[in-house]
Amino acid sequence: MPFSTSLTNHFLIAMPGLQDPNFSRTVTYICEHTDQGAMGIVINRPLDVTLGELFEQLDIASAQPGVKETPVYQGGPVQTDRGFVLHSAGPAFDSTLSITPDISVTTSRDVLEAIAKGEGPAETLIALGYAGWGSGQLEQEMSANAWLNGPASAEIIFEMEPSARWMAAARLLGVDLNLLSGEAGHA
Repeated sequence: MPFSTSLTNHFLIAMPGLQDPNFSRTVTYICEHTDQGAMGIVINRPLDVTLGELFEQLDIASAQPGVKETPVYQGGPVQTDRGFVLHSAGPAFDSTLSITPDISVTTSRDVLEAIAKGEGPAETLIALGYAGWGSGQLEQEMSANAWLNGPASAEIIFEMEPSARWMAAARLLGVDLNLLSGEAGHA
């Protein structure tokens, strides 16, 4: 299948029938999608880990109120020991990819140090790991009805409760996931 449309800055919404435990009932924010493949961050799977615990492991001090209680997310099954920070626009860090004028992803330590000092981006979602697809793999999964896709919303990423994000992302498309069958097929 030739590459035709980039899904960068889109949500991938797992269809109810998607049984892969890594992606069942998930919303993934696509950070980059080219003919070489795709990379995204799952935005609705908080881990039983806080940012304070991550700071301790990385020997980063923070006295900012509330920052240490920030949840850390399971961003996907690839490189689960590597951190990714989705964040609102603001300062650039050592390793920042600007996805849109309003949303970036940073993988360097300096963004965490800025957050710890209260100098980080206004809105953040910190994840361990990412979701990745090789060339043509995502397109193949989409043609097999594994995913819905639609434009992303910063409000869903940064402001909504994680448990509500899957349904809310589908509602952006006018889809009620409760009404969809768990069975895949083609008409």
